[in-house]
Amino acid sequence: MTRITQQHLESYLWGAAVLLRGTIDAGDYKQFIFPLLFYKRLCDVYDEETQTALRESEGDLLFALFPENHRFQIPADAHWREIRKVSRDV
Repeated sequence: MTRITQQHLESYLWGAAVLLRGTIDAGDYKQFIFPLLFYKRLCDVYDEETQTALRESEGDLLFALFPENHRFQIPADAHWREIRKVSRDV
């Protein structure tokens, strides 16, 4: 996984804020941004736990997806990578 710089992250978040600026009061950004950041982190943790389980099981994907290997359960169609694809009726 590629790490991003703090400057790149700030630029990305600022871009998101600019997109919302037209319809949302600046003080209300946190109501939208914080839950998204939290959910993104949950998905990242899930992926990290999957990778750890894959290493421990020598690549057994079924084992890696067992609920016992994860602190949180995220359905495949609700993972961040899938949510990012939705652009209508959000």
